[in-house]
Amino acid sequence: MAVDVAPGTVAVYTDVVCAWSTVAFQRFYAARSRLGLDDRVRVDHRLYLLEDINRFALPMRMLQAEIPVVGPLEPDLGMTPWQGQPSDWPVTALLADEAVHAAKAQSAAAAEQLDMALRVAFFRDSRCISMLHEVVDVARGCDSVDADALATALDDGRARGAMMADYRAHVDEVQGSPHFFLADGSDVHNPGISLHWADAGYPLVDADDPDVYEDLVRRAADAAARAGAGT
Repeated sequence: MAVDVAPGTVAVYTDVVCAWSTVAFQRFYAARSRLGLDDRVRVDHRLYLLEDINRFALPMRMLQAEIPVVGPLEPDLGMTPWQGQPSDWPVTALLADEAVHAAKAQSAAAAEQLDMALRVAFFRDSRCISMLHEVVDVARGCDSVDADALATALDDGRARGAMMADYRAHVDEVQGSPHFFLADGSDVHNPGISLHWADAGYPLVDADDPDVYEDLVRRAADAAARAGAGT
């Protein structure tokens, strides 16, 4: 099934506990701002649930091995190894992902802001974002998010059904997190980065080109312009 992408958006399949997609969003938003296109191009957050794909709880050892490699790619994110007690490690990201999709019902801006705030809460601040009160507390720090409405949406589960239905419908088309889909029909997995895993159990970056994000933003904006012109 083809991924439907509205002009002026990029649909991104991802998980909030994916370090690579956290770098990707940081770069995408920075490129969008540099090009003056913050109001013309938005992210349509879609779920790629890593814990379901892998069939195991969020792996502390694997994520901790990634941080020293991924973190330096975007130092401003402040990624650090887990600072909390091992018992406080979140074993699931499903609620946090659901919160982003609930925020998307408020606005694309709300989803973007909450998604990044949850990533920072996990990767920088070592907060257990599998817990409801932590997710809502993070939302209260986001000025684009109505945190009370979000809490109600999480209580009644209104976002989860559509989120999971889209995930199930497109899981076979997604190569991994993050996977960007554009309205022109193109798509790219983990833009600008190629890597492999060493036998010792840590990732090695073979190539890294942050400049690819300006091209992604321009193509999304061009699709919106063509749609607006009726072509």
